[in-house]
Amino acid sequence: MPSGPALADGSQDWAPVVWQKSGPKGKASKSNSEVNAARRAGDQIDTSKKFNPGGNQSARSVVPNAKKLDENTDTFRHATVSHEFKLALQQMTQAQLAN
Repeated sequence: MPSGPALADGSQDWAPVVWQKSGPKGKASKSNSEVNAARRAGDQIDTSKKFNPGGNQSARSVVPNAKKLDENTDTFRHATVSHEFKLALQQMTQAQLAN
């Protein structure tokens, strides 16, 4: 027989548990019948459409300055440091770098 502080007094909760079903979620909550039922009940309804819905269309979208980017033939490079500086930096300790 199990023992322990929770079972020592012999009291158990035999009250019934009632589960409540929540309303429809996702696409079902936006169906025509749901919207009409909400209108009949006098509830507030938001009927705005999503901007550019569905899928990842950014890969196929038109970039406003694409022509400029295609016509630009300049080569851009960041400024670099000398090889000697790179080697000297690797040799330095944390204390030397802090000064």
